[in-house]
Amino acid sequence: MSTENPADNQLVDYDDAEDAVVNTAPIQEEEEADSRKGHYVGMNSSTFKDFYLKDEILQAISQCGFEHPSEVQHACIPRAITNKDVLCQAKSGMGKTAVFVISTLQMLKEDPENQDIQVLVIAHTRELAFQIQKEYIRFTQYMPNVKTEVFFGGRNIHLDQKALANHPAIVVGTPGRILDLIRRGWMKVDKLRHFVVDECDHIMESISMRRDLQDIFMACPVDKQVMMFTATLPPETKAVCLKFMKDKDKISKLIHLLDTLEFNQVVVFVRNSPRAKELSRILNKENFRNTCITGDMPTETRLENFKEFKDFKYRILVSTQLFGRGIDVEKVNVVINYDFPEKADEYLHRVGRAGRFGTKGLAISFISTPQDVEIMEKVQVKFAVDVPTLPDTIDTSLYMN
Repeated sequence: MSTENPADNQLVDYDDAEDAVVNTAPIQEEEEADSRKGHYVGMNSSTFKDFYLKDEILQAISQCGFEHPSEVQHACIPRAITNKDVLCQAKSGMGKTAVFVISTLQMLKEDPENQDIQVLVIAHTRELAFQIQKEYIRFTQYMPNVKTEVFFGGRNIHLDQKALANHPAIVVGTPGRILDLIRRGWMKVDKLRHFVVDECDHIMESISMRRDLQDIFMACPVDKQVMMFTATLPPETKAVCLKFMKDKDKISKLIHLLDTLEFNQVVVFVRNSPRAKELSRILNKENFRNTCITGDMPTETRLENFKEFKDFKYRILVSTQLFGRGIDVEKVNVVINYDFPEKADEYLHRVGRAGRFGTKGLAISFISTPQDVEIMEKVQVKFAVDVPTLPDTIDTSLYMN
């Protein structure tokens, strides 16, 4: 079985998703200003102190000559500092950059022993990256232990390696160079907490930058905060941006499935090793005891984890495509494609893990992107099957023996 396309509101609570979108525009007429009073407190009736920011941040704000937040800051900062995802559209000059700079600094863990990258800001040009770094420098003038570094293509990459050795908490850079550093293993983003994209419309318009952005996104923890900012937000760009904010909804849906489904054992498939490990961690945190198998694990660890799952010590296994073929566990009767496979044949191998040895089985797939829809269509054509939408109530006799 397959879950419904999120566009049909099965997986994603679009009320929550839409609430993440903040649209602001310069007030042009008195009538327009009056119409907004029901939504925003007037700029002169609140100050940055109302956000209960760190004293060091308030000092920097005062030093910069600011007292009252702009409309976009008033709308977005309270949401952002509670670790909620934000998709913000506002014209240039309204203070969008300060929204994520102030918000991420407010949430930053200032532990001298912590050498992890906590904030990653993606910019489409080096010029924008440097502008963002300058803003961080302005607002950290009373936070001397907070380091920010900029990374971009076209310069000696070993300079970047040296900069990373400085253990910056905040990293700003262009997609191509950031992805290169991650793939080299020089930039560790496994503990990242805040993922920011500035001028996201420009990145989404470029196929190559969008692809790089997605690969960077997938290398980061599943439960990170996502904030995106743009001056223009066409419907198609908005739809793509919201997809980057759906992992939390997917996790909630997955937890609901594991909590309500009856099963002997279940295998949850994800796209790559970092996502598998992160999802395994989250499920354990939510008291869904599980084990994990990925290709980059030491062979002994992988075999031990598999044995524990096969011996029924764990009922839930989180795995990459590694478990997709040639490995059978008799008690597995449910397979969940948390990340949909990239090829039709991979789908067949995955769902074939459920209901082995003449037993019944159930396969559930999350369809989250247009690419997922396309591959599912190929699956149905190639194997002459009709994969139905997941019903509200599942008849356990269909997959429980």
